[in-house]
Amino acid sequence: MEGLVMLRQLIGQLQEFVEVYGSQPQPHYHHLQLPLLNHSHHRNRRWCPANVDESSADDYYSFMMAAGKSGSVKMLEPSKPPPTKRSRKERTRGKSSGTTNTTEPMEQHIWKDFPEDLYEAVIARLPIATFFRFRSVCRKWNSLLDSESFSQHCAEVPQANPWFYTITHENVNSGAMYDPSLKKWHHPTISSLPTKLIVLPVASAGGLVCFLDIGNRNFYVCNPLNQSFKELPARSVKVWSRIAVGMTLNGSSTSGGYKIMWVGCDGEYEVYDSLRNSWTCPGSMPSSVKLPLSLNFRSQAVTIDSTLYFMRSDPEGIVSYDMVTGVWKQFIIPTPLYLTDHTLAECGGRIMLVGLLSKNAATCVCIWELQKMTLLWKEVDRMPNIWCLEFYGKHVRMTCLGNKGLLMLSLRSRQMNRLVTYNVSSSEWLKVPGCVVPHGRKRQWIACGTSFSPCLTAVA
Repeated sequence: MEGLVMLRQLIGQLQEFVEVYGSQPQPHYHHLQLPLLNHSHHRNRRWCPANVDESSADDYYSFMMAAGKSGSVKMLEPSKPPPTKRSRKERTRGKSSGTTNTTEPMEQHIWKDFPEDLYEAVIARLPIATFFRFRSVCRKWNSLLDSESFSQHCAEVPQANPWFYTITHENVNSGAMYDPSLKKWHHPTISSLPTKLIVLPVASAGGLVCFLDIGNRNFYVCNPLNQSFKELPARSVKVWSRIAVGMTLNGSSTSGGYKIMWVGCDGEYEVYDSLRNSWTCPGSMPSSVKLPLSLNFRSQAVTIDSTLYFMRSDPEGIVSYDMVTGVWKQFIIPTPLYLTDHTLAECGGRIMLVGLLSKNAATCVCIWELQKMTLLWKEVDRMPNIWCLEFYGKHVRMTCLGNKGLLMLSLRSRQMNRLVTYNVSSSEWLKVPGCVVPHGRKRQWIACGTSFSPCLTAVA
């Protein structure tokens, strides 16, 4: 009798299962067929319990038990509710997430033999901000910055977007770094930089930033990420007027050394070699270059391979210097009309020009590319018109804080202070969030800055 009750309950649960899914399942239980009643007067066939007596119930019960033990039929527990149909959204979410409630533990006997070089290869590909958090895991990871093999892994990682090291009007003795990939500002403290002098970032190469004090006397080189710092020896040529500065690498990284060059308007110049740790004066300016240079100090030098490009006026154009061959060249290139606050930029070996185009009360930021055959500027892009409407009728000034592929432009007037980036390769304009010091609310005004390629292992 008990077996008959269980059998009826099982068949009832199966019937409810069919009603939930709205169609009759086709059982494939090998040799097992549950009894069905085919009511010819019903168009919709349903599973119904057959009229079985007590003797046949025992046979069915024993048969079902045997099938359940053999795995042919999965028995439903009497206390377990019938399965419910999940919505398509829930099923899709389950497939896409692929997560379970349990997490697999990392087996120590497996991970203890993980190759050391693979650790370094993985860590070298972490975002910069993530790496500095991981340094606190253990002393071994904290010492990676001094590892030669880790430096090699970092050199193999493709260069990401440059970062920007800037100085604010409110705090000229400390910098603010902007990471465009995370759209986040960082506020490092470079303890080695002099605190009694105002030092400004003027050039960069290979993850190192070159600083010059506001009196144009002393040079400093620093990696803002790992705090590697060097004060350069005093210059042999005493020129205290304004100078333009450029920086190049001897090879693909700072391990091969770097060079820094300064040039004055009267043609004086010197080159610093980090391998020799000294300044040298390679020669004098050739007569083909017109003096004075009338350098555009608002424009930072552009570096392409081993050549530095400086912008000049009277006559308008560019002067270049090859750090390997020591050859000077001059290119007479007329500047577009109605252009102000213009500066040189570079992307993939192309020389670009960015500046404010102002006519009547309208102002717009424009991008030009230098045509090598004609030595003329060709306009290739403009800031979106809806952004330029904000400048209408205002006296806007612009400073270019980075000129290597990704440009950061500071646009300001009495009524506004805007920061935007422009990606030369993708022609993408993006607004930059305001720079706010930690635990502060007031937005900082950016005074000057330069872009640099973030490198964890670059040494000054």
